Amino acid sequence: MTTTFADLHHQDAPLLLPNAWDHASAAALAAQGFEAIATTSLGVAAAAGLPDGDGAGATRDATLELALRLGQGPYLLSVDAEGGFSDDPDEVAEAARELVAAGAVGINLEDGLGSVRRHAAKIAAVKAAVPGLFVNARTDTYWLGDGDESDTFRRLDAYQQAGADGVFVPGLTDSTRIATLAETLDVPLNILYSPSGPTVPQLGDLGVRRVSLGSLLYRRALGAALETAADIRAGHTPSGSAPAYHQMEALSPRRGA
Repeated sequence: MTTTFADLHHQDAPLLLPNAWDHASAAALAAQGFEAIATTSLGVAAAAGLPDGDGAGATRDATLELALRLGQGPYLLSVDAEGGFSDDPDEVAEAARELVAAGAVGINLEDGLGSVRRHAAKIAAVKAAVPGLFVNARTDTYWLGDGDESDTFRRLDAYQQAGADGVFVPGLTDSTRIATLAETLDVPLNILYSPSGPTVPQLGDLGVRRVSLGSLLYRRALGAALETAADIRAGHTPSGSAPAYHQMEALSPRRGA
């Protein structure tokens, strides 16, 4: 029996979803046994020199290009599509069609604390256009706002009523609030992992069904690169480890320096 992306949200342990920003990072994560991989809009935007989440769709082409490269990989792919790259639900639905054609099985759509009705309309349009695509609806009440609990639930309830398959609340780390929200919702709750928040097993105990890493891997990879360069410049042997050249052959068809 084939395991679908939706199935991964209904297992004993939460789905730990790492976020890739290019072919090499996705291939490396797949080699570590991750069955599903998402993209990170911050990583995609930063790598392309574009603004992240500007609302004007600046990263639409770069996101689709990455989906085309990753969509046929040996893993289930979910794409961070910011707010859908448009305020027009029909245009968001068209972007979703293109992502599905590229091989994506999931999409993440964020509300940016904008209109609840508009975001619900985007979700409904996507589900009508590509019913099999797993829509993870994100609200930014904790990420960009003050964490108002009633506003959070009001938004998430509207999104699940519009057809969202799961909901995402980045920035929420309080265990009691997480447990209350998970118990109240009718769809799987996705939480962004925080080093200062609950562990993945603890989040599972609280009722969370999906844990995303967001831009954490990209930021840590960039941090490791900067530390390595600084160590070498200072005459020190770099700490940490790096894949050997022969290990990189599995991540790229060409050998490079």
